[in-house]
Formats: sequence, C-alpha cells, structure tokens
Amino acid sequence: MWLEKILVESFLANRSFLAVAVFAILALSAQVYGEIQVRPAAVVLAGPEAAQQLLVFEKSKEGQPTDLTRTVSYRLSRSDIAVVNQGGLVRPLAEGRAQLLIRHQDRQIVVPVQVEGLEEPVPVSFRHEVLPILTKARCNSSGCHGKAEGQNGFKLSVFSFDPAADYGALVKESRGRRVSPAAPDHSLMLLKMTGRVPHGGGRKLEPDSDHYRRVRRWISEGASFTTEGDSLRRFVGIEVDPRQIVLSAGQSQQVRVTALDAAGNRYCVTQLAEYESNADSIATVDGQGLVRSDDVPGEVVILVRYLSLVAHCQVTNPRLDVHFARPPEPTLIDGHVWDKLARLGVAPSDLADDGIFLRRVFLDSIGTLPTAEEARQFLEDPSSDKRSRLIDQLLSRDEYADYWAMRWLDILRADQLKITPQGTVAMQRWLRSAFAENRPYDQMARELLTIQGNTSTEGPGSFYKILEKPDEVARSFSQLLLGVRIECAQCHHHPSEKWSQEDYVGLAGFFTGVTLKTLPGGAKSIVSRGGEDLKHPRTGEPVSARALGAEAADFSSVADRRVVLADWMTAPKNPYFARAIANRLWAHYFGRGLIEPIDDIRDTNPATNEPLMDALAAHMGEVNYDLQRFTRTLLHSRAYQLSASPNSSNEKDFQNFSHASYKVLPAEVLLDAICQSAGVTEKFNGWPDGYRSIQIWDNRMPSYFFRIFGRPARTTVCECERSNQPSIAQALHLLNSPEIMEKIESRRGRARKLAKSELSDREIIDELYLATLSRFPAEEEQQLMLQAFSGGGSGRHAAVEDILWTLLNSKEFLYNH
Repeated sequence: MWLEKILVESFLANRSFLAVAVFAILALSAQVYGEIQVRPAAVVLAGPEAAQQLLVFEKSKEGQPTDLTRTVSYRLSRSDIAVVNQGGLVRPLAEGRAQLLIRHQDRQIVVPVQVEGLEEPVPVSFRHEVLPILTKARCNSSGCHGKAEGQNGFKLSVFSFDPAADYGALVKESRGRRVSPAAPDHSLMLLKMTGRVPHGGGRKLEPDSDHYRRVRRWISEGASFTTEGDSLRRFVGIEVDPRQIVLSAGQSQQVRVTALDAAGNRYCVTQLAEYESNADSIATVDGQGLVRSDDVPGEVVILVRYLSLVAHCQVTNPRLDVHFARPPEPTLIDGHVWDKLARLGVAPSDLADDGIFLRRVFLDSIGTLPTAEEARQFLEDPSSDKRSRLIDQLLSRDEYADYWAMRWLDILRADQLKITPQGTVAMQRWLRSAFAENRPYDQMARELLTIQGNTSTEGPGSFYKILEKPDEVARSFSQLLLGVRIECAQCHHHPSEKWSQEDYVGLAGFFTGVTLKTLPGGAKSIVSRGGEDLKHPRTGEPVSARALGAEAADFSSVADRRVVLADWMTAPKNPYFARAIANRLWAHYFGRGLIEPIDDIRDTNPATNEPLMDALAAHMGEVNYDLQRFTRTLLHSRAYQLSASPNSSNEKDFQNFSHASYKVLPAEVLLDAICQSAGVTEKFNGWPDGYRSIQIWDNRMPSYFFRIFGRPARTTVCECERSNQPSIAQALHLLNSPEIMEKIESRRGRARKLAKSELSDREIIDELYLATLSRFPAEEEQQLMLQAFSGGGSGRHAAVEDILWTLLNSKEFLYNH
C-alpha cells in the first residue's frame, strides 16, 4: 500500500516528528479492516520517569478489535532515545525524537516518539506523583500503615485522603530519618520499600523501577510538600481505554489509563493506577492493567482508581458457539434476560415443573411450605392459568405480611434489648399492617424517614433509638433506602465512588434537629425541629445540608429538615430510590441482585444487566411503588420460573439468571418447614402454642436452632448479616439432635398418624413427599422408599419415621430451588 510505503520510508529516514505524526494519524483514520492500529497515534514523554502505554489492535470486519499489544514486534529508529518493552510500555532514555515501528506479520505502522524534560525536569509532586506510588504499593491500605493505629509507629491516611498528614508522617516524624535529601539512597523510606532492611510488608519497590527513581528524585530535590506546578496539575478525571472489551476464553486485553487535569493536559498513569475485578471467575486484571478472561461466560467490571478518581471498563466473555430459540416473554423482564443470554452465548434452562415452582413460590413469597393438600390440589389441577392464580392467592395471605414484616424487622435493626420489647412490637405491627394493606413503598419510606412521636406506639419510631448521631442516621438511611454505602466517606474520599467527606457531612445535616424526649413513664418520643449545618471534620468549615449529588437544601418552608430529604428521595427523578428497592426484591426472589452487593449502588458497580435494571426501576415507578404488583411481575416472568438444573452452556453462569439458583432457607423458615412437615408445632419460650417462627418478633429469645442456622442479631441495616453458609453444626443438628427426633417420633405427629392410617405404603410415601418436597415421588424413589417397609421387625411406625427423617435431611428439602 502507498501509505504503508511512505510510513516505512519515513521511519527509515528518521523524518520529522510532525511528518510522521501526520502519517500515523492518517493511517488510523483510514480504518482499513485487517490493518493494525495504535493508540495514541504519537508518544510524548515529558520527564525522567514518564511512561506511555500503547494499545495495538486489529479491527475485524465485524468491527470487533483484537488486542495485539503483546504479540507485535517493536523497533525504535533510535535506541538511545527511548525503550519499549514487549507489553507496549514506552519509557524515555534521552531527549530527542525517534520513530517506533510496530510490525505484525506482514503489516506495520509507525508511531512518532518525542522525549523532553529530562535535562531540566519538572520537580516531582508529592501529592500527584509520590502518594499514588504509596497507594499502588498498598502502603496506606487499611491492612498496613493506613489502619487506625498505623503500623509499627508509622501511620498514613487511607488512600492518601490527607496529603498534609502523610507528608508530616514521612518527613517530620521519627526525627526526620525516613527521608534524607543529602543521601537519598539511605533514606529509611527507600530502604524499607526495597527490602534492603527488614520490612514487615515485604518488598514494595524494585530498585531499578521508575517508581523507585521517582521517589528517590523527590527526596533528592528536597522532599518538598508542594512544587511550582502543583496548582496547575489538578486532576479532574481519568479515562480508561478501551471502555468495552469482548474477550473469548483465554484471551487478554491491555488497558491504558489517562489522567486529565483542569487545563486539558493528558498524562498516562497506567502504571500508577490500581485495578480490581468484581468477578475473578470471569476475568482477572493484574497491576499493569492486563485483563485475562477465564472460561466462565459473563460480564465483569474492572474498577480503576487513581488518587481520588475512579472509572471502570466492562469486559464481556461470551461463548461463540451457542445459539438458542428465544423462549416466551410473558413480562417485561424476559426480553432483557434473553437479550443478555444471547449476547453471551448462554442458553437458558427449561421451565421448572409444577412441583418445583409450587415450593419455590411459596417459600419465596410467604416463607411457608405448601401443605400436602395444597400441593396435591395444585399438581392435579389441569388448568393453564393455575400458576398465575396461585401467585395472586399467595400475595393476599396472612403469611405474606408475617414473613415480610420479619425480614424488615431484621434490616430495621429491631433488637428488643436496644429498643425495648414495646418498641419492637410497635415496629412489627406497623410493618405487618403496611404489608397486609399493600401500602405503597414510597409512603412507607416517608413514614420511616419523618416519623415523630412516641416510639412505643405503632410505627417505625424505634429505629431512631438505635441511631444516636446524625451521621449514623444518615448513612443507615442511605444504605437502606438508596442502596448507597456512604460510610467510607466519613474519614476520607470514597475509594470507589465520587462521594467526599462533604457529601457525608451534608447528608447528616438533615438529621441535626432530631432529638429523643423522655416521656412520663420512661417512654421516648421523637421530636424534629430546626437543626444546623455540620462542620467539615478536617477543615472545620460549615457544610450545607444536601442530598447525595444535589444542591444545598432549602429549609425555608419546613420545620422538619427530614421532609426535604423525603421529598428528594421519593421524587420520580431520584437516581437511587426505585433502583434500590427493585434490586432488593429481585435479589430476594432470584437469589442474587442485578447489583451486588444489593446496597452498594454506584457508577463503578453497574448492574449485570443494565437495561433490565433500568426497566425494573421504571416499572416500580409505573406501579406507584405497589410492591405486590411489582412482585407479580417478577413471579410471572419466565426467568423466575426456570429450572435450577443447568445445561452444558450455563452450568458456570451464576450472574445472568439463565437458571434458578439454590437458596438457603432462612432459619425461621426452615424451622417452620420442619415443624409443618413433621406435623408438630414448635413451643417457643413464653409464647402461646401455635405461633410460627416468622411471627416471633423477639430476636433475643434463646434458640440453639436460630443461632446455628444464622438468624441475624439485628446490628446493621445490611441483609448480609443473615448467615447463609452451611456448617457442620447444622448438619449434625439435623441428623442427630433430640429436638428434631422428638418431632419426627411425636405421637401427635405426621409420621405416627400416617403409620396408623389405612393408607397403603405407596400412598404414605406420596403423602410424605407432598408434605416435604411438594411433589410426588418418582417411580425409582417409590421403589427405594418401599424397602423401608420390608426391613423385617422394625415395624411400620419406624419405616415412616425413617422416610420422613431422610427427606428432612435431603438437599432438596433444605434448599429453595
């Protein structure tokens, strides 16, 4: 090609930087498929430790680029000017200009390289160049010198949020021996980081690295806190290239990170940035920004952090050889799910059979097993709309209100030792009536947020008895109602988001007027009047109360500051409120959130299916926060009703809802299921006979079963407090505990009644399967269980008890799937 010929001739002749740059840009703009391309089109290295990461790629006819950065060959026209490694990182050696020839097979491209600022370099900036090295080396992480008490007498601020304090710790403390401008190589800081003297954190820098040379130069220049160019180099953002990556199993992609300052200047910070994958099973990333995909299909977000700036790129790892016929789309959900699965090459599983669906929807919606009679009736019903009718029936049952009141008591921290039994009962009654009446969720949130009056009367007022300080209230409401974890910004800039200490203090300003008054008799009453703006914890300057990402609040027309926050929170344009509750409900019914963790909504933690997340949030608004209508949409979807049995294409998929997931039964639900299956009620200490676990508000009631099966202590607003990890203690309790055996062997229990009935052995087995697994046994299961009745002298009672014990200990019983 004529263009290629000119470029090569220019390279060999070492023509001017401008000429080669023009030709390189023309080559990139040509966009010829099959030709190699490079970003950036020209390299400028300013300073002794400067570096530029190149991206070399080939664009296919389908428009999908293939990363060639580590497979091409690099050759500089002047090897004394710069050096480039096989990973495409260009470093300076001497001032001057050169051309870099990049060759792949029979194709090639030329990139001009200019090196400057080596003879009279700009002084190293402590804030912008040294601190990122300490962060990259994890020196200021919470597990090292960044923890509250520091490490071995040396403390740094977490993620360098306080540069002045870090400078004082490095330069002024320990009698100034950590840095030595007169003898930089003997500075304790460098000796420790390179491992030349004992260091508990191990070697953090290589003596021949650019990072070492930069820190050493800063020390030799006098170890100043500020330099002449600091005010100009105020970084306002970072860019990640590429933003969207598609990799097949085993492929890799280099990313480059560019920092932008307020003047529009660009700096390659690929080597200084930090990288983190949110799903290592799909794709990993190393400290140099190289992303590698695994054989698990799905999408992963690579979080990139530099100083207080964050960005991300998204990696898609599809299966290229899988195609499937689109299943039906009964709801708005299914089209988005099938779109995502088609893009990933993951086929959905088949529809769950009636027995599995029946048990799943009962346990998910009302926390209760269907009875044997209910299971038989549903399974024998030939009508095509029986699933739809069942969903409507379940959402109107008393157990629906009981179950969801229990779940919200947990996340509203209804600990009866802290809010008194009266306060816990008041909160339970408020929750139960709200769910029984199907009160709109935005109305519930407003009541919770702006409650006033006696905390022992029906209502959520006891929530304020747990949270004593304005900032505790603010961060709890943020996590609970908005799905935003802002507590990290209490002490420093949020490491993964845009939230600063000002945002944290500004949100807390809505609750400064809230006080608890003591009433006659000792009860507490919530009063909220007035309030004042809080001061910034470091600067001492007042911070105007403001919602997250909003302007300063206007309280001129209200007496209660919380009303302004409630108005902002429940407004249709709020970017978090509808997403938070939609994601919370999705996670409950589908086993994991579209955003995980469910209360960590941020730009750098996008949903696994953003179009679906947007659609669900919009749907929540369309139904006016009617939780039952929204739940019907979830339960009617084909995606919810898929089988948990995987196929060959989706067996490793755990984030795209191609099949149902196995969900651990909550402790209360499991105990109720055991009692119902055995036909014996649980006797709770101090409670009338007949109460079920999901109705018990007392979280402190002694119960070994609740303790080992992970009932939460209600100390946080996070649903993660409820344990879902199996343990040996759980298995042994189900296998051997006298409490379980008493229920199985009870004279009033199901096993004894069935053994004494006139039912045949086969019919007894049917009844036990219906009562525990909500289905009829398969023929091979019937034959296996019939052997229990022909075991000799053990008797019919013992046979029935053995079968019931076996079913209660089966994985199918212990999990919802």
